[in-house]
Amino acid sequence: MRFYRKAGLGLASAAVLAAAIPGVRHWEGRSLRAYQDIVGVWTICDGVTDGVKPGDLATPADCDARLMQELRSHAEGLSACIDDPLVAQIPRQTAAALLSWTYNVGVGAACGSTLVRYLNAGNWARVCPELSRWTRAGGRVIRGLVNRRAAERADCEAGLHEAGLI
Repeated sequence: MRFYRKAGLGLASAAVLAAAIPGVRHWEGRSLRAYQDIVGVWTICDGVTDGVKPGDLATPADCDARLMQELRSHAEGLSACIDDPLVAQIPRQTAAALLSWTYNVGVGAACGSTLVRYLNAGNWARVCPELSRWTRAGGRVIRGLVNRRAAERADCEAGLHEAGLI
């Protein structure tokens, strides 16, 4: 397991995790049986992929626990690649949208993205529009990802507007 130097800060706060859950559940859907997603990755519960194999089963309580564990891990991972002063400035609604995106694309992809470069540069106006670029799976545009990113972008921008950052 990778160690994240900023574990527990900013994006991993209870308020951000709680704000991210409804969106992630909506976009991921819940399956108590393992299945292969659109690109062939074994998945269970609300988009959980870590350690999932064919034939795996889960209960709703298992899924709730796994979702919280995965969200926390993704939040800590994303927090680790954002400069300290900026992590604390991200509004809750924006942080929840960015966490939903990171949960979907993975910490490595998120941390290596132009979106995070803009965030670390304090270029708030260019952060949320970057979400609209993440609409492909298996090399093709997926309508569900287009819809998800539009919702995440709207939440991202609403948080920044409310905080007066854009």
